[in-house]
Amino acid sequence: MGVALITPFKTDESIDFEALSRLVEYQIKNGTDYLVVLGTTAETPTLTQAEIDKVTRFVIDCVGGRLPIVLGVGGNCTKAVVDKLTSIDLNGIDAILSVTPYYNKPSQEGLYQHYAAIAKASPLPIVLYNVPGRTGINMLPATTIRLANEFSNICAIKEASGNFSQIDDIIKNKPDDFMVISGDDAITFPLITLGAVGVISVIGNAFPREFSRMVRLALEGDYDNSRKIHHRFTELIELLFVEGNPAGVKSMLALMGFIKNKLRLPLVPNTINTYEKIKFVLNQLN
Repeated sequence: MGVALITPFKTDESIDFEALSRLVEYQIKNGTDYLVVLGTTAETPTLTQAEIDKVTRFVIDCVGGRLPIVLGVGGNCTKAVVDKLTSIDLNGIDAILSVTPYYNKPSQEGLYQHYAAIAKASPLPIVLYNVPGRTGINMLPATTIRLANEFSNICAIKEASGNFSQIDDIIKNKPDDFMVISGDDAITFPLITLGAVGVISVIGNAFPREFSRMVRLALEGDYDNSRKIHHRFTELIELLFVEGNPAGVKSMLALMGFIKNKLRLPLVPNTINTYEKIKFVLNQLN
């Protein structure tokens, strides 16, 4: 289980590095296998480049080599992504997570060429990230498999299409050493039964020990016990995303005392109705 780390903010919207340090330690001590830094859940589009650089170095220093770190480096301009990969300091980073280009809706050939350019430029392994609900474009299995076969440093895909048939097609036809990772907490358990290797999780920010145990039990073939954990969290996971990510998980972490319930515009905290529902379900879990 990888965890897509949030970015905690203070009341004045500056980054709360003390809270971020606590969250990193919480992950390390509670079963998380690797951290994903500066992905969508981190509200990265609302951070300045200086803040992005500072968060990256801060997390690397906090981790101190105790867990692998995957860094989000993506965009809808191929040249900008390539330039960033060839210019930034990647010491302490183990792999790159790169989302499909958003808004400009490239063809499948455009997606292939985009990732081919990134693969040729990247000194680190690359995890593809397909999330059509956010980007407006779906990378089809044939394109994913083509990339996996042609570039040895493209090692995995975070699949968040929610399309079981599509994800199963990738699992069925991929190279043996290419990993399919769930990008959706709610369907991680069934995807592992199909052959996925784990999840890059949002709810893991709050429940790393429990959710990583579900993943490990499923990977070991103990589906009965894994399913029980899966069902324990289904209602909470639904509430996490009902008003957008990371509003839900920030409500949860605020209720648990980790952070202030603060987001940067255009994102806003959960409505009081959803907040109270999350509070109620959390109390039932504890």
